Amino acid sequence: MEVIVSSPENKVTVRSPADLAAAVPYLIGFHPSNGSAVVIACNDRRIVFAARGDLPTGAEHAHQLDALADQLIPVVQRQQPLTHVVIIGYGTPDPIDPALRALSDALAAAGLPVVDLLRIAGDRLFSLICDNPACCPPQGTPFDPIASTVAVRATIAGVVVRPDRASVAGQITPVSGAARDAIQRASREARIRLEALQVVGGTAMYEAGERAVRDALRRHDAGARLTDDEVAWLTTLLVDRDIRDLAVGLTEPHSRHVDFWADITRRADEPLVPAPATLLAVTAWRCGDGVLAAMAAEYALHIDGAYQFADTVLHALQAGVPPTVIEEVLADVDSETPALSDDPMEQE
Repeated sequence: MEVIVSSPENKVTVRSPADLAAAVPYLIGFHPSNGSAVVIACNDRRIVFAARGDLPTGAEHAHQLDALADQLIPVVQRQQPLTHVVIIGYGTPDPIDPALRALSDALAAAGLPVVDLLRIAGDRLFSLICDNPACCPPQGTPFDPIASTVAVRATIAGVVVRPDRASVAGQITPVSGAARDAIQRASREARIRLEALQVVGGTAMYEAGERAVRDALRRHDAGARLTDDEVAWLTTLLVDRDIRDLAVGLTEPHSRHVDFWADITRRADEPLVPAPATLLAVTAWRCGDGVLAAMAAEYALHIDGAYQFADTVLHALQAGVPPTVIEEVLADVDSETPALSDDPMEQE
C-alpha cells in the first residue's frame, strides 16, 4: 500500500507498514506512549484522518473499550470518502493485542474495513493480521522510526514531533513569577486605556483592534517578540467579538502563526486567555494539529466555561469535523467583507 501523509506544507509517501508506523508521530504531533491506540482512516492512497486514544485496562476493560469504540466509530465514519482503516497499538501483547482485536471487530461491524492491525513494542513491529513468517515473523520486524525514510523526509521538511502529549501541553503553560506580575500590571494599564477609547465611541475601538492585530502579526512575522504592553493591549482588545473575528481572518494557517498565538496565550493575563487560546485552537486546527487545538480550546473553557467560540471549536474537533470547514467559513466572510486599505498583509 502506498498512501500520502499530508500537511499544509509537505507530503510524504508511505510504502510499508513500518513506514506507516513511523509516520504516526507526524500525524498526531507527538510520539504515542505504551497503552495507546491510533486509528488511521485512508481514502485509497491518502490518509484522511488519524486519532489517538488510551486503551483501557483493569476490571472495567470491556466496558471502557466499548465506550472507546462508540466514541471513535462515528468520528471515523464522518471522514468520507474512505476506503479502509489501519489500527496501531503500543505496548506488550497482554493486554494490548486483545484490546486491538476487539476494537478492530467493533469498527468492522460498523462497516469500517480494517486492513491491518499492528502493534509496536520497543524496536519491534508486529502484525496481528498477517501470519506469513516471510513478511511478518513471529518475533516481529525490526523497527527504527528515527532512521525511517518518513522521519528523514519529514525532518528535512521542518516537521517537528514532540516527545509526548505532556510536551504539547507545555506550549500553553502560563508564565509565572516576575513575567506573570509584569503582564498583570500591563493588563491593568491596558484596561484603563480601553476605557478611554470607549468614551470616544464610534469605530475607534474596532480601528484600534485592527491596528493592534495587524501590527502584532507583522512584528512576529518579522522575527520580533511582542512586549508585555503590546500583549496586554492586544488581549484586552480581543475581548471584543468583532476584533477577535477579524484576528481569525488575518491569521494564516502556518506554523509561525501557531507559535504566535501560543506565545500570546502563555503570556496573557488569566481573565484574557479565552480569546487568544481559541485563536490558537483554530490556527492549530487549520494546520492539522488537532491535539494542540483541543488542548487550547479546553484551556479557554477552563478559564471561562461559557466561552462559546471555544466550545464550538472543541465540539467540532471531537466530532472529527475537518479543518476545511473553517477555510470555507473564512472564504465566505472574506467574500462578504468590503476591501480595506492597501495593506501588505491583506494583499498576501
